[in-house]
Amino acid sequence: MTDRLSDLQNAGVAIWLDDLSRVRLSSGGLDKLRRESHVAGVTTNPTIFAKALSDADEYDWQLRDLAVRGVDVEEAVRMLTTYDVRWACDVMRPSYDASGGVDGRVSIEVDPRSAHDAAKTVAEAKALWWLVDRPNLFIKIPATEEGLPAITATLAEGISVNVTLIFGLDRYSQVMDAFLAGLEQAQANGHDLSKIGSVASFFVSRVDSEVDKRLEKIGSDQAKALRGKAAVANARLAYERYGEVFSSARWQKLADAGAHPQRPLWASTSTKNPDYRDVVYVEELIAPGTVNTMPEPVIHAYAEHGETKADTVTVAYDDARQVFADLQSVGVDLSDVIATLEREGVEKFEASWVELLEGVKKSLAEAAKGSGSPHRAAGENAQAAQQAGGNA
Repeated sequence: MTDRLSDLQNAGVAIWLDDLSRVRLSSGGLDKLRRESHVAGVTTNPTIFAKALSDADEYDWQLRDLAVRGVDVEEAVRMLTTYDVRWACDVMRPSYDASGGVDGRVSIEVDPRSAHDAAKTVAEAKALWWLVDRPNLFIKIPATEEGLPAITATLAEGISVNVTLIFGLDRYSQVMDAFLAGLEQAQANGHDLSKIGSVASFFVSRVDSEVDKRLEKIGSDQAKALRGKAAVANARLAYERYGEVFSSARWQKLADAGAHPQRPLWASTSTKNPDYRDVVYVEELIAPGTVNTMPEPVIHAYAEHGETKADTVTVAYDDARQVFADLQSVGVDLSDVIATLEREGVEKFEASWVELLEGVKKSLAEAAKGSGSPHRAAGENAQAAQQAGGNA
């Protein structure tokens, strides 16, 4: 029987799961995916946690204890989410050890409401790092303009970072520069560079969603023929920039000191348009040294019918540039697309975070009263949180 996920892994793509819950941990489901489906990492976000907390009675004992102690809702959220992430880090530790610290990573996000406050972002990143206290943790920091110095400062502390919400090529270049500066400072601060990891989460499907909407509005046959092409082209050109940066003399000095490259991570890889192949954002973005974080249904879909080619990225740079030229010719302003996506990305994660706080607040109140199962109170907000957020 063909092991398509193994083929994908052998082509240089690390398979990560874009989901986490207490049930997945306690049932052994995450460990099973690690052992049987080549899952080598985990990403989370506020939307994922909001849904997890609404679905499982297994949080009830913790909610009751937190209510008895009278902790505030923000502390409660951090206690609950870091508990799960710490557990997941332990489950993924074999992958971390086997890969020399490259894979086996689990991500937790800073409060997205601080996305435009570098000092708060760094302070929370440091707090999460010591609270989880696992070497295979990633702290997720949004790639806003204010997030760039926070990325550098966090890495300089020896803390591993998953840079999230990257949509455009210019911002991606800035992210890589922030990464290199962070490692240079970390080295100057005496940190072991071989222990510091990073990925750059480049969002995919949301680009097609926004561009396709604009192409439909333009309405010409030429415009409609470009639907579903922008996201893959954008990601392929990002990988081209990755290749340029990580073949530079600046990077080589860090590599000689033991540093690992900041891998491109393809995020938001479930298709939003049902007319598109369900694994298109996996099949079309196969390249060495990349990560693809997927919801479990996409992992299973690829296992069933995914087609793995040795490289579907570097061979298509010219095609990607042509897609960009064609989009411009029909009137799509890609710079405005990217600005819109970044703004909306932060807003959606902020909304999810607020929904998570409100759900936990209600659950704590239910637990304090001792009436029923407190996790059901969180469920009132989970659907809204799921709609507000997005994967990865």
